[in-house]
Amino acid sequence: MAELLGASAIGELAERVGLRPTKQRGQNFVIDANTVRRIVQLSGVGADDVVVEVGPGLGSLTLGLLETGAQVTAIEIEQALADQLPVTVDERMPEAADRLRVVSSDALHVTELPGPEPTAVVANLPYNVSVPVLIHLLERFPSWTSGLVMVQLEVADRIVAPPGSKVYGVPSAKIAWFCEATRVGVVPPKVFWPVPNVDSGLVRLVRREPPQTSASREQVFRVIDAAFAQRRKMLRAALSGLFGSSAAASAAIEAAGIDPRLRGETLTVAEFANIAAQLD
Repeated sequence: MAELLGASAIGELAERVGLRPTKQRGQNFVIDANTVRRIVQLSGVGADDVVVEVGPGLGSLTLGLLETGAQVTAIEIEQALADQLPVTVDERMPEAADRLRVVSSDALHVTELPGPEPTAVVANLPYNVSVPVLIHLLERFPSWTSGLVMVQLEVADRIVAPPGSKVYGVPSAKIAWFCEATRVGVVPPKVFWPVPNVDSGLVRLVRREPPQTSASREQVFRVIDAAFAQRRKMLRAALSGLFGSSAAASAAIEAAGIDPRLRGETLTVAEFANIAAQLD
């Protein structure tokens, strides 16, 4: 097994590139090799996989993924970190250097990737953009079928929340359109540098077919956004803007087989799709 990055190595690399982690970008780097290997093992990634990693930072998780024999396409927004990553891999795991590709970009703006189509996503996602990045990757790159992401624990709980849960909302419903999401672990703050003031959650993603509907994904997502914009409102009021009036919304919701007096927080993504199918 290769030697993965520990606290001292992370410190040296940060100094080499002049890195001062910022809260604005949600930068917290894993400094514990056991945590890296736990994430990789839970992801199920192997030598046949082409893994997309978002925000590799100084390369802790990148090295762990390369250790499996997988190919890794790392998307890094900071140019200095993007430039350093291949150097770090060449120094610490030279036999894996040809399996790494680095894309220097904001993950939200990436529309194509070099090399073979991805089969998996494994990432330590910055908490402030974790859900938009995840939805973008699910929308844009349909070839990947499994993933494991580490996000702020509160975000993890929102992603995996079922209908009726207090934290069920837009992220829960939209991600459920693409895949089944399960929380599979908690990571304490002490394994990061800088140390965050919250726990992190590990979320496993398994892609599945979206609900069968005549509506487009964009229409379904418009219904989800409207339903949760004022989550305490009944559906007939929350969706009145989409359908033109409360009466028209009531009729459409009833045509979808749903009680218009319900609130959005009780509906499955398939039920949102049924309502969206009533849109013109």
